[in-house]
Amino acid sequence: MRYFYTSFIILAIGLIAGYFLGGLEGVYIAALLVVLEISLSFDNAVVNAKILETMEPVWQERFILFGMPIAVFGMRLLFPLAIVSIVTGMGLFETLQVAMDEPHRYEAILKTTETTIFAFGGAFLLMVFLDFFFQEHDVKWVTFVEGSKMMEQFSGVANIELITAIMVGIGLGHLTQDFGVVLAFMYGVLLHSLLNMLDHFLSSDTVKSGIAGFIYLEVLDASFSFDGVIGAFALTSNIFIIMIGLGVGAMFVRSITLYFVEHKTLSEFRYLEHGAHYAIGILAIIMLMKITTHISEMVTGTIGIGLISVAFLHSIWENRQAISSTDSDSE
Repeated sequence: MRYFYTSFIILAIGLIAGYFLGGLEGVYIAALLVVLEISLSFDNAVVNAKILETMEPVWQERFILFGMPIAVFGMRLLFPLAIVSIVTGMGLFETLQVAMDEPHRYEAILKTTETTIFAFGGAFLLMVFLDFFFQEHDVKWVTFVEGSKMMEQFSGVANIELITAIMVGIGLGHLTQDFGVVLAFMYGVLLHSLLNMLDHFLSSDTVKSGIAGFIYLEVLDASFSFDGVIGAFALTSNIFIIMIGLGVGAMFVRSITLYFVEHKTLSEFRYLEHGAHYAIGILAIIMLMKITTHISEMVTGTIGIGLISVAFLHSIWENRQAISSTDSDSE
């Protein structure tokens, strides 16, 4: 529980702040946003833990120390303000004033950019999933897919992840007939590729190096936060309640990440990483679908939690089967 002490303290402070901002309704909405953020980003915690395990302790500490303010204030407050500021041509402080005095106008402007936001975030998350999906794994979960002859052939194709993503981007362009959406999608693909290139130059092996891993984790967190920030306006237009709810949720995600790293959870539960990446793949598809179709954030969160739960339970079952087999052999 020591990993969650700080998160619970911040939760209490956040709920008190929610009360002063919006009374009991503010407390209730902030609590709902905490749950929304955790459900949407639980798979993020699993992937974060996998990458953090490969990073040096000093960079792990920097991710926790600097990553938290970036996640709370940067991604949940400053980033949406910056988007609206760029779209309208207003200054950042003027945009903040609009967000406080005319929250519905602020929300309307932010929503006009949601298609490009979803295209960028969806593309980046799709690349995260494809990178994992086409890798060779000692442990296979969905064996009829991961262990198939077709998968073996496709995995051997050079740059198969990039080819697949470009095909999706072209299809998205034909579907939407929106150059801005296609451009945002390609920027997401390019950023993921550039981060992999940076890691290649800064690292002598296949793990994420310090600075490249830190940037990668922050961009990954940003991609997960897009859905929650825009979806939060369905509950409230108060940007400070949104920041509190999503920020506290992000804090719990960080605590879960630390717990996974310290307890080697991903090694103990062999399919957890697979479940998280499949959830990320589905989240990427949903974000791209949301460019043309409304899909509730609760659907996204439920699918993500559901997949990880199945992977978790399957891992426990496999562990028990292995123990039973060992006991039988010893007799």
